[in-house]
Amino acid sequence: MRWYVVASLLTVLTSSQGILTTLSQTNGGYTYDYATVPFLAEVFKLLVSSGFLWREMQNSPPPKMTMDWKSIRLYPIPSIIYLIHNNVQFATLTYVDTSTYQIMGNLKIVTTGILFRLFLKRKLTNLQWMAIILLAVGTTTSQVKGCGEASCDSFFSSPIQGYLFGVLSACLSALAGVYTEFLMKKNNDSLYWQNVQLYTFGSIFNMGRLLMDDFRSGFEAGPWWQRLFNGYNMTTWLVVLNLGTTGLLVSWLMKYADNIVKVYATSMAMLLTMVLSVLLFNFKPTVQLFLGIIICMMSLHMYFAPPSTLVDLPLTVKPVSESVSEVSAERRTDS
Repeated sequence: MRWYVVASLLTVLTSSQGILTTLSQTNGGYTYDYATVPFLAEVFKLLVSSGFLWREMQNSPPPKMTMDWKSIRLYPIPSIIYLIHNNVQFATLTYVDTSTYQIMGNLKIVTTGILFRLFLKRKLTNLQWMAIILLAVGTTTSQVKGCGEASCDSFFSSPIQGYLFGVLSACLSALAGVYTEFLMKKNNDSLYWQNVQLYTFGSIFNMGRLLMDDFRSGFEAGPWWQRLFNGYNMTTWLVVLNLGTTGLLVSWLMKYADNIVKVYATSMAMLLTMVLSVLLFNFKPTVQLFLGIIICMMSLHMYFAPPSTLVDLPLTVKPVSESVSEVSAERRTDS
């Protein structure tokens, strides 16, 4: 399958995630424990990957599967990074408002490019760096509110701790993505075997989070396994299915494409979500949204288009000596 097909599917699914989550609410709230959704999504990804791996193992030759402990012990690290990242997100929101948090979240676009270059040794051209910065500018522009609104100045009124946590959150998000790409590409193991390792540890860590929530609440609502499906309806299951499928597409991109493709897919998904919100939830479009979309499309073209379509290359000029010799030859012919 072509990477741009997978990236397009990821864009559509990521943009629909927020919409489905909103539709799953009842009277503005959740009737289910939202912490159970990531756990079930991890279990779904684990089951799907296990099924594909089992089918691969029936073939001859069987898929490559590295089973030594030195390799397997690397797979819990992304889950640990994401766990720390989630806690940093909560810490950030204690110092900044939601609008500021969303705008600062775009820093992960630039930090992903930097870590992509430093840790994976992937060289980016000057045009590609400009495209990545344009993408960050475009997504930020689309989220900035009008200057006539009271919250326009809130971005510069937060404590310094909020900005530091925001930068840390962007770095952790980029680090998790870059490290996952390193894991997926460090050998020729089967994609599904790598997924099984990732999602096994992901399920364990999400289960640990549910247990921690139980201890914090003193088991008031009972243990997590008794309330696992409480309040679930068809839309909630679509949220789980969407989140799980999105994770499988991301792992495919990490194996066969790279983090920058994923960043573009998720950034375009954010813009698509805003456009769909205009149609579904009476969200009022703004000039900033249209400007952001234009800037992001320019960035997309600048990053992936061949350089020859972006820069007017000078016409090939013959050397002076060659031109003089040709003129001399023509004169001898005429004579």
